[in-house]
Amino acid sequence: MLTTLSRLSGVEWRHQGRAFLIGVGHGGTHWVAAVFYIVLPFITLDLGLTYAQAGTLVAVFHASAALANFGSGVLVDISGRRVIYQVASLLMGAGALLAFGFTAQYLVLCLLTIFIGVSNNLWHPAAIAYVSEAYPGNRGYALSIHALGANVGDTLAPPATGALLAVLTWQNTSMIGAMPAILIALVIGALLLRDDGHGATGHRERMSMTAYLTGLKALVRNRAVLGLCIMAGFRSMAQTGLYVFLPLYLINVMETGPVVMGLAVMAMQIGGIVAAPVAGAWSDRAGRRPVVLAGLTTTTLVIIGLTLVRHELLFIIGVSLLGFALFAVRPVVHSWLMDITPARWSGSAASLMFGTQAVLSAGVPIAGGIMADHYGLASVFYLLAGTMLVANVLVYLLPGEDPAARSAA
Repeated sequence: MLTTLSRLSGVEWRHQGRAFLIGVGHGGTHWVAAVFYIVLPFITLDLGLTYAQAGTLVAVFHASAALANFGSGVLVDISGRRVIYQVASLLMGAGALLAFGFTAQYLVLCLLTIFIGVSNNLWHPAAIAYVSEAYPGNRGYALSIHALGANVGDTLAPPATGALLAVLTWQNTSMIGAMPAILIALVIGALLLRDDGHGATGHRERMSMTAYLTGLKALVRNRAVLGLCIMAGFRSMAQTGLYVFLPLYLINVMETGPVVMGLAVMAMQIGGIVAAPVAGAWSDRAGRRPVVLAGLTTTTLVIIGLTLVRHELLFIIGVSLLGFALFAVRPVVHSWLMDITPARWSGSAASLMFGTQAVLSAGVPIAGGIMADHYGLASVFYLLAGTMLVANVLVYLLPGEDPAARSAA
């Protein structure tokens, strides 16, 4: 089994440890975010919030992530440190979620959500730069393991949180939900922090601000980098909308309970668990563009199809297919970005992508909430399908790939 995995991935099993450890850390950040999303409907009911107010809470998450994202890339690239920011990300997000258990005030929850948003995107520039540098010839596969960790965190959190919500308040559920991320942060710190600041070829030197700004200017003028970031932003808009409105749709339209809701969200993530390694390894061989196009097109069609399904089992099957297509794209896009970015600015490139995603995604919860209040929750799914259609078009407009870049350091 392990031999087969090594052959298909192109990376010997004994050399995959760091990729899987960082993948677990990524899972921790997504665990925190997933717990937040799953308790959101119960916060909404308990505090008597409107859909627009609930959407605003999520918008705060994405807006704070966007503002923090650009600064985190600067820190990662200038300092040359990767691990310390990953540990800080996990502890910040878990601490904020832990504090959910001590308040029922909407404004305080908004403040704590800011810290969760900051922590969520503090992770990505450091982790993606670290993994990309560690596996330069197999970025698609290695970053798919990073993405796989996110899917595992997103898969385990909904049923676990749903089960806790069946017997506990959302405050107590939030407190318990913070514990796994704290544990993961301690493990990563113990195993990797000692060598932080050392790259694949030795000590990673600090960069001057002048040199950094010169490279950053060239980066933001790169048409392929900007186009890829904007395309990823439209894809992220759909993902964000699904995270917010899929649980609300299940609870309020299909009238399922918290356990079924958790299972449905879990089904979407299981699709991603299966898809990510396959898509990543495939893109290392066939190129990034065809894999991205296949995933985006399938996602667009499935989102529309879900509005026609009323049977719970069929809906869960459809959501699983949605997750397979939606999450197959994510590591391939990250790999594509690292292919066309100089290694010393990889953290900033990741910040630019995730910042763009956060900015574009911030408006989706509010716009979707207003649409849901006026036209029903089903209307939101057509909005999300539209964002995926735009992402499809943008992929066609991107400059052609350089196959040699996929093996460049």
